[in-house]
Amino acid sequence: MGRRLILIRHGQTVYNATGRMQGHLDTALSNAGEKQAEDAGRLLKNQGITRILASDLSRARVTAELVGKQLGVDVEVDARLRETHLGKWQGMTSAEVDEQFPGARAIWRHDPTWAPPGGESRVEVAERARPAIDDLMREYSDWDGHTVLVVAHGGAIAALTCNLIALNSQQYQMLSGLKNTHWAQLTARPSFDPQRPNAPVRFNSDNVENANWYFDGWNMGAHVIGGAGADI
Repeated sequence: MGRRLILIRHGQTVYNATGRMQGHLDTALSNAGEKQAEDAGRLLKNQGITRILASDLSRARVTAELVGKQLGVDVEVDARLRETHLGKWQGMTSAEVDEQFPGARAIWRHDPTWAPPGGESRVEVAERARPAIDDLMREYSDWDGHTVLVVAHGGAIAALTCNLIALNSQQYQMLSGLKNTHWAQLTARPSFDPQRPNAPVRFNSDNVENANWYFDGWNMGAHVIGGAGADI
């Protein structure tokens, strides 16, 4: 039996709408972003969601609360799910970054091991966020047959998804930008044991550490308000 994971990006913020990079800045949802979150809650009602985890940054936490209110599920907050720290780029537009750091954004897009000045790389983000999922895999035995919803950020979700499905760092660029309140969907299943081909396919304390993650979809969701916007 599998464990489904949905990782949804927060609703639109004013920074998204105006093309500014946020990173660890604690920006709020715009009115459009709040509506996106409410719409996402309606879309997710029949997904069997029994736990909701969210980044502690308010744009993700409030999105999670608006979704959770419709689903009747409380929100748990985990700072490990924060967006990429963008260092000196935080609060700047793409044009401002390009003016002050010529060519740097191109390197950043194509090399997930490279970090903005004073910030962190996508590989580092994945390594920070992955334990939040691993901890839940160990602790939440009732996950089987249900869905966990993670509400976080486009960059963090992309990095975490790549890590879970075991892509190498040079493959991180395979995923396009994640739109506001759109999501990635994955399923964890126990690793196959060739010595026990007929054993029940379910998680237990012996195999939960070696789960295989399967990629079910990317940028899943409904309508987009104002385009994808700048993410991080």
